[in-house]
Amino acid sequence: MPKMNPESLMKDFEPYVSVAGEEYMNEKQLAHFRSILVNWKQNLMEEVDRTVHHLKEEAVNYADPNDRASQEEEFSLELRARDRERKLVKKINQTIERIDDDDYGFCDECGIEIGIRRLEARPTATMCIDCKTLAEMKEKQVGG
Repeated sequence: MPKMNPESLMKDFEPYVSVAGEEYMNEKQLAHFRSILVNWKQNLMEEVDRTVHHLKEEAVNYADPNDRASQEEEFSLELRARDRERKLVKKINQTIERIDDDDYGFCDECGIEIGIRRLEARPTATMCIDCKTLAEMKEKQVGG
């Protein structure tokens, strides 16, 4: 089953075309990102439904331990993928709330505009590229 990521999602959407002098995160831009997020969430939920159907249909109690182990590993991989997607749905919901609260598109760390292109690449981004890069460098130092 294909994984829904921002890159595959963006194939369904035309990039936002800014107008000269346009205010950042105006109603048109917010509607654009809401549409992307709602569509992405819908695709993820459909994936969950397909997984549930697949697990019900494919569940067989194999007599052979190797067959049973293979099936259990396949199901385990699917369930881990769905768990990651469940967390992503939560993040999408939080992002939609940010749109509703007029708090979307600005960096949580420094407050500057994240930017249309970055948000189209990663609609759930909460940091500008500079703050995100700095956070990743700090994370590597602590983790390394």
